[in-house]
Amino acid sequence: MTLAAIIILALAMSTDAFAVAIAMGSQRANVLFKDALKVGLLFGIIEGVTPLVGFGLGSIAASYVESWDHWIAFVLLGGLGIRMIVEGCGDPDVEADDPARPFWLLALTGFATSIDAMVVGVSLAFADTGILWPALAIGLATLTMVTLGLLIGRRIGAVVGKRAEIFGGLVLIAVGSVTLYEHLQ
Repeated sequence: MTLAAIIILALAMSTDAFAVAIAMGSQRANVLFKDALKVGLLFGIIEGVTPLVGFGLGSIAASYVESWDHWIAFVLLGGLGIRMIVEGCGDPDVEADDPARPFWLLALTGFATSIDAMVVGVSLAFADTGILWPALAIGLATLTMVTLGLLIGRRIGAVVGKRAEIFGGLVLIAVGSVTLYEHLQ
């Protein structure tokens, strides 16, 4: 996987967390940088670990599905991309955010936004691609995007977050399509 592909993948994986962070930031009167960084770090760690878990699970299954693994990667990434586009086109379902949101609720939200990264980890295992650099890039991109999303959420609202989610979905579909194309050559 090229550096450009890793960066694009990392940005695509961070868009749903970015949308959530914008929604959270838009519900608060003021967000301190240190608080935004803490939430960004939590989301980044979770989002960086889940592709490793997915890769491990995918690696176990890869030997059983080796002849059609590229189709699995294509379907998983394409389906996930379509889901992100559909969610990005829907109405924002922002819940009011409690400024004193408990850690466990933030962690649960971080995990919910990282399921797609786990699926990407599975897909990368099937594509026989390395995982360490993509996982690190996904974690760092998420840390950055969540921190920024919280800080600018009040100003830009959920509209940009939804557009970012649509872009992320399109990128996942493209990655899945390229994986399929490369294996069919």
